Amino acid sequence: MIYFLIYLFLEVMVTTDIASRIGGVATFIEIIASAVLGIVILLNFRHTLSENIQALQMRQIDMDGFTQRNLMGLFGAILLILPGFLGDILGLLMQFTLISKLLINRFSRKYQKPNQPKEDYVIDAEIIDDTPTLR
Repeated sequence: MIYFLIYLFLEVMVTTDIASRIGGVATFIEIIASAVLGIVILLNFRHTLSENIQALQMRQIDMDGFTQRNLMGLFGAILLILPGFLGDILGLLMQFTLISKLLINRFSRKYQKPNQPKEDYVIDAEIIDDTPTLR
């Protein structure tokens, strides 16, 4: 919740500052252009998804990379559709893999695999039954 409030505060501050410098018409054109770009990205998402599935099948990326590429692309497109300059800047940056990796690593929880004790012994057995029904 605190991240959302910080984002909202920064969005209002950045948008009012840039809008006062470039004017109302240019702000309106930027908002429409970024929304159209976000919609185009969402419409082409199925192609991006199929490319990422092929890269996953060819083992060019792992499952984490697959998830990061798809989620960051979708989230970036949604930020482009929403009005505001900060959201547009973040939405454009999320379309690039390096920036999305940095954001994922910053805000994701770090889970450590639990250490499982190694088994020091192995029991190997072969059961031989002389009953005629098994032959």
